[in-house]
Amino acid sequence: MATAMLVTMCLCFALSISVAVSIGLSALLGAWLSNVNMLISVKEMYASINKFPLAAIPFFILAGNLMETGGISKRLVDFAKSVVGGVQGGLAATCVLTCMIFAAVSGSSVATTFAIGAILIPALIQHGYPRNYAAALQATSAELGVVIPPSIPMIIFGVSAEVSIGELFIAGFGPGILIGVALMIFVIIYARLKGYGKRDHEGRLPLLTATRQAGFALLMPVIILGGIYGGIFTPTEASVMAVFYALIVGMVLHQELSWAALGPILRKSAVSSAVILFIIANAGLFSYLITRAGVPDQIGSYLREVLDSPAVFLLGVNVALFIIGMFIETSASIIVLAPMLVPVAISFGIDPVHFGLIMVVNLALGMITPPFGVNLFAACTVARITLDEIVPRLLPFVLVVLGCLMIITYVPSISLTLRDWAYPMSAQNAPAAQPR
Repeated sequence: MATAMLVTMCLCFALSISVAVSIGLSALLGAWLSNVNMLISVKEMYASINKFPLAAIPFFILAGNLMETGGISKRLVDFAKSVVGGVQGGLAATCVLTCMIFAAVSGSSVATTFAIGAILIPALIQHGYPRNYAAALQATSAELGVVIPPSIPMIIFGVSAEVSIGELFIAGFGPGILIGVALMIFVIIYARLKGYGKRDHEGRLPLLTATRQAGFALLMPVIILGGIYGGIFTPTEASVMAVFYALIVGMVLHQELSWAALGPILRKSAVSSAVILFIIANAGLFSYLITRAGVPDQIGSYLREVLDSPAVFLLGVNVALFIIGMFIETSASIIVLAPMLVPVAISFGIDPVHFGLIMVVNLALGMITPPFGVNLFAACTVARITLDEIVPRLLPFVLVVLGCLMIITYVPSISLTLRDWAYPMSAQNAPAAQPR
């Protein structure tokens, strides 16, 4: 049964059937082969989305779209440029830094690509950067949208693996900052080697002026994340606060968000949310059937026999996730794989929060690797180029992120230091062994 489900799903992917429908069809086939009552199938699909933390997904998507239209994105770009834009290659570094800040509210890499890319890709081209390089840079920088909290994939991992979302959020800062800083260093060095960005200082506002103009935008992640870690509200409640704050800033303070614009924004956010939740519902049934067939236990036993140490296990997982992420959407991958892999990781003494960050960062790479990288399609749409034009420029960025992933994988303190400080009881109860 499990083999038939996996073959059906892969066949559907090969036929370019959407991810949600592919998973749903393979799950229904599995239910039929297992003689499972279809009422149970409906119950499992409903149960997989009937979870309070998942309510944060549509609200964070809506907040990101409101920020894009309400003038917050442009002010964040001006602020980031005032900080790092004064050197050759500074505009490219501005792209990375802006995405880091925007990610601290939106939680979505695709939303970050459209919101920031619409401003910075034309600016990069105007300053002499090749069009395909600008698109590749934007697609890669937007990947930080799922690493720096709040993050929609982290919410999905927390629900799927029964791991604290608050702990995942605070653990995401270390890996997110590491990747962001590495990308900024790389793009500045690369720009100097290639002769790009000699006019990047043009149009740069003084730091105080840019900070004053972006004050309300910069306050947004402080309120949202400070509220979560201060115990004022949960991550789900924080997503609602993000929407209200974006509305107030866009409509009242900046006055760039009109009532007429709310209709298209709500429609766009509803469609994006429905797609993700439809995937989660179908993947929930798929996971139920796979678990019912004992596949996770079999995989766990096999991995423990073949991979005899935490370090080898993590290397094998990284290779597998990198390949899987190239073909399967991040949310679906997490929902299907997390329940299988997390128990095995725990048996090797790996902290589930640390393992969650490894999964999220690795699968986020799938957003910038062909053939199905969603960030690539979004960046190509903004830059008005084809996919084959952007691919040659991606390799250096992928290598930088892969290097960061290896550091994150084998230096757990990057993910866990802040978590252990904020959640000391979780640190005491965490598995004793660490990958080595």
